[in-house]
Amino acid sequence: MSRGIPADWRARADAAVARGRRLDRFIPSVLLDSPISRVGFWYGCTVGWTWGFLWSRGRVERRGELWVFRGMPSWTFARGGVCVGNCFLTGDGRLDDRVLRHEAVHARQWRRYGFLMPVLYTLAGRDALRNRFEIEAGLEDGNYVPRTSVA
Repeated sequence: MSRGIPADWRARADAAVARGRRLDRFIPSVLLDSPISRVGFWYGCTVGWTWGFLWSRGRVERRGELWVFRGMPSWTFARGGVCVGNCFLTGDGRLDDRVLRHEAVHARQWRRYGFLMPVLYTLAGRDALRNRFEIEAGLEDGNYVPRTSVA
């Protein structure tokens, strides 16, 4: 496979998601999809809005459930962009519906995990092929692996 992506990436990704779901069983249910996680989600939204308004030099627009902050300096976000709460912080690159669909999944993950999201995401690691949150959001939609079919 291209770009250093192992041929068995799908099997590895499936294993990472299964591992993450097993770990979720140890999180008290009161912390997931709850009023507590909602507070964490809104905190994330506040951080995202603040960071976005401080650094965005482009258009700010509502795209579905996301607020997209364009024109961010590259040092203000990782990779192609970052979702914090329901804010997608990104540069000037082209955005298509697939990328926005990927980021919308991250916003839903923020609602589910709240304050735990940044911790769990960090523990999942920077390798998108092993990070259950990136895998669940769609590696193809997130441009981590080549698209295998037209969606």
